[in-house]
Amino acid sequence: MLTAVVTRGTAIEIRFVAAEEGEGELMSFEESQEFCEFPYETLEEYEANAEAAHPCQDGPSPLAVEVKELAWGAGAFIVLALLMRFWLFPAVKKGMDARYHLIHDGHEQATSSRAAARAEVAEYETALATVKAEANERVEAARATLEAERAARLTEVNAAIAAKKEAAAVEAAAAREAIRADVAAAAADVTSRTVELATGRVPDQAAVRAAVDGAMTAEVSA
Repeated sequence: MLTAVVTRGTAIEIRFVAAEEGEGELMSFEESQEFCEFPYETLEEYEANAEAAHPCQDGPSPLAVEVKELAWGAGAFIVLALLMRFWLFPAVKKGMDARYHLIHDGHEQATSSRAAARAEVAEYETALATVKAEANERVEAARATLEAERAARLTEVNAAIAAKKEAAAVEAAAAREAIRADVAAAAADVTSRTVELATGRVPDQAAVRAAVDGAMTAEVSA
């Protein structure tokens, strides 16, 4: 008769040991086929191991890898590698290339935009400089015109003033001559009357007038 012995540890182990003599008989080959989870396939194997208290085969180790598991794992790896090589990697590479081209195109567009903006700024600055130069030329021309008009006007005014001064001088000279003639006539009359009263005779008017003119001329010269 077999006795089941259960031991505990990291894993549960169940094994059968033979009972002492007189306690029972060993399990038969047919009984082991029904009782054991992993029975021996042949009677010879059973008899060889049953005497050593091993009527059942040890099951496969849970840590041992079977050939079919290796085959499935290798097959899955190969399929995954093929998928990555012919589908995933080209898709990722295509996406990376598209992103690279997009970024590159963006950089080129930005460079073109900067160049166009700089060209527009340079054109604007050139146009502004041209406008400033034209404005300066117009200002200078207007200033020159104003200066010429001012000089011409000053010349006209000075000429008018000189003409007025000359006319005034002529008028003043004429007035002085008229006054001088009046004064000379009055002086001649007074002198003639005085001489007449003093001498009792009427003096020569021409001589009196000549004497008065000589006296007045001498006073003016002095």
